[in-house]
Amino acid sequence: MGKRYKAAMAAFDRQKNYPMEEALRIVRGNATAKFDETIEVHFRLGIDPRHSEQQIRTTVMLPHGTGKSIRILAFVDESEAEAALAAGADIIGTDDVINQIRNDGWLDFDATIATPPMMRKVGQIARILGPRGLMPNPKAGTVTPADDLPRVINELKAGRVEFRNDKTGNLHVPVGKASFSHEQLQENLQAVVDTVMAAKPDSQKGAYVRRMVLTSTMGPGVRVDSVA
Repeated sequence: MGKRYKAAMAAFDRQKNYPMEEALRIVRGNATAKFDETIEVHFRLGIDPRHSEQQIRTTVMLPHGTGKSIRILAFVDESEAEAALAAGADIIGTDDVINQIRNDGWLDFDATIATPPMMRKVGQIARILGPRGLMPNPKAGTVTPADDLPRVINELKAGRVEFRNDKTGNLHVPVGKASFSHEQLQENLQAVVDTVMAAKPDSQKGAYVRRMVLTSTMGPGVRVDSVA
């Protein structure tokens, strides 16, 4: 551990659970790297990810966005390509692009959308996109009719974030950049917390949120008082 990281750890008690607002101030204050660090929230959930009905996969609209420019790959029919680009899509998922992803592992994009008829083609690269959280999915609203593409693209550009639990039942969600104001980060964080709580599976028993931790890209995690 470097001197900066050690100094950051000395600024708080790592075994203490802090109120959410105080934890956010600590994390933001410790984000002193030379680049604009991402602030993230991590949840340890009491779900059993082996059961499909307990898995969490949803989206949240961050009121102040992520602070990141989002490159969107749109899998649409050739006749819909011009409209998708006009709506804000950055790349059209042509056969050449699909082959580039499949053969070269090209992944120079942040989100994908698709119209339902295109999903058969997208399925050819599902094993590449899926593990990276880039597979279009109806539950996340990223498989949508062509006439709804502008709305979905606008939401993704404006700060809609998709997240799902990993194999151990954890969630990892960005809430903004260290350069954001405290109020902006707080509102984004509250939106994430509200969305996670609303997604609690009916079949889940016991404590739902077992641990909540805030951190920055290069900083130590700060525990947050339980929200459930």
